[in-house]
Amino acid sequence: MQMKTVKFKQAFQIPVAGAPLPRIEKGATVKIVAALPEKIPLIKPRLLAKKGERVKIGSPLFENKANTKQRFLSPGGGTIVDIVYGYRRGISQILIETDREEEHESFVPMDEQSILQGGRDRLIEELMIRGLWPLIRSLPYRNISSPDERPASLWISLDSADPFQVPSSIYLKGNEEDFIFGVRTLEALGIPVFICESQDVPVEDGTVASLVTHQVSGSYPSEDPGVVLYHTKKSAAENHAWFINGQDVIIIAKGLRTGRYPISRIMAVAGFTNGNGADPESNNRYVKTRAGAPLQSLVKKPESAQGRRWITGGLFRGQTMQPDGYMGFYETSLILIEEAMNSELFGFLRPGLFKPTTSRTFLYALHKKHFSAKADMRGEERACINCGRCARACPVDIMVQFTYKFIYAGEIEEALMHGLLDCVECGLCSYVCPAKIELAETLISSKRAYYQERI
Repeated sequence: MQMKTVKFKQAFQIPVAGAPLPRIEKGATVKIVAALPEKIPLIKPRLLAKKGERVKIGSPLFENKANTKQRFLSPGGGTIVDIVYGYRRGISQILIETDREEEHESFVPMDEQSILQGGRDRLIEELMIRGLWPLIRSLPYRNISSPDERPASLWISLDSADPFQVPSSIYLKGNEEDFIFGVRTLEALGIPVFICESQDVPVEDGTVASLVTHQVSGSYPSEDPGVVLYHTKKSAAENHAWFINGQDVIIIAKGLRTGRYPISRIMAVAGFTNGNGADPESNNRYVKTRAGAPLQSLVKKPESAQGRRWITGGLFRGQTMQPDGYMGFYETSLILIEEAMNSELFGFLRPGLFKPTTSRTFLYALHKKHFSAKADMRGEERACINCGRCARACPVDIMVQFTYKFIYAGEIEEALMHGLLDCVECGLCSYVCPAKIELAETLISSKRAYYQERI
């Protein structure tokens, strides 16, 4: 298949300082690991284990009530020391104190021949049993895929342009064979598989590069499978698709080939700066650690992170966490940015030479040097002024301001007509909004509410 090039003009170049150094370090040994059901969207978790119970790596911890075959396995072997409940008794955390020698649940190892001979149904069953199926998600809702569906395509994203994610040049090194095995496995599902790479970070390995079908040109969020699908689809029948990222393809391969639930992860730690882009503590790096690791185990000196906001999952798509939290099922990045919530005297009169802007409001637009990300909103939420900046930033051409207003008025059908389901949840609309409205949060919560009404 000839590689296709997809170019994007709406994508934003976001020059944020504090990127990880291109090296992998071994993470600290951890005693407690966690599973976080509340961070897996659009599932209804039901416990399969209880406090005080001993579990192995790969033992079932909880399942999705809506589909009991979707099981989530333990990232550690030891004793469940606590189960933390959150809002409306939702399961927030399952904490496991690991043993010195952790035991593994054993599954039958599978090779490419046994996968092909078993057929699609057998493969799906094996992925379900081994806790690997939830890695495959579905568009447009970004929920766990249903095995009963036959989507138009399955998209593999090798890289993410969201600042500070783990690039393919890091996680593919030494794992090329597993990646190829994982791709062959996904092809056995009987769905066309497309693989996207970034034009800025082309794959070096020749065998892996020969599998790439699309090369994406542009910055964030051009590499997102929802964005690529929007700009390449030819009919509405292609709207429903599955997707998975490159590192998860490797996890699927390891889980099938070894007969063990894989817990090894490479995660990015980023955001540390001292004002001029340097990292005095050398915290900005890639860490080889394990699923469900404590956040503090990823930071060399947790005390150096005082006064910072801890964000997991991405600068634009991530979630604020407490320092004593843990990494979620889909998360592979930890970003720490300054809170910096101090008011600025006569800030509206200052030229803003070092204030990041996506417009020409401040003089920063003249040089656009790398800036240190901060949590300061530089103002409070105001009424929508219908400026249209959100629509110009949207990578899938949604008229966000009108969609938002229809949602606010309770006119969900009108919001759907304006492209609500096309939203790729990139967060750019909130980032560029001069009125500081959480547009992305509104669209995402409305999408999920609509999904819950339909099931």
